[in-house]
Amino acid sequence: MGGAVASENFIGVRGVEPDDAAAVAALLDVLGYPCTEAEARERIAHFREDARQFLLLAMSNGTPCGLAAMKLNYSLTRGADVARITALVVSPESHGQGIGRRLLREVETIARRNGAMRLEVTSNPSRTGAHAFYHACGYSDGSRHFYKPLGE
Repeated sequence: MGGAVASENFIGVRGVEPDDAAAVAALLDVLGYPCTEAEARERIAHFREDARQFLLLAMSNGTPCGLAAMKLNYSLTRGADVARITALVVSPESHGQGIGRRLLREVETIARRNGAMRLEVTSNPSRTGAHAFYHACGYSDGSRHFYKPLGE
């Protein structure tokens, strides 16, 4: 995928490879979902085996600095595919360089290319900075999200 210049850094976005497991683990930790490198490698394999899931890594001058995950789901209520961002994170030292926006553009392009009629993202109510970011990128508030842990 192509690159863009932001803050004099070359920002590229590409699909995640198995050898990116350490970077994926570190970025998931930043997002608040710590995992080991081995666990990250297993998660990457899951994405690579499912053609309806996409996992992207942003690179700044060759260093991993952001991650986005998206899944396509058929929506019974909408009668079409809906894309959902399941993770989006930028390393703290890379904030303000346009990396999050670049990842969103890539995800939006992939969603459109795959026929999704809508792109959704869920964000924890405490992540007010993320909410402001999504609003600034043209996203609107939507439905409330409920969940119930099912145990192990």
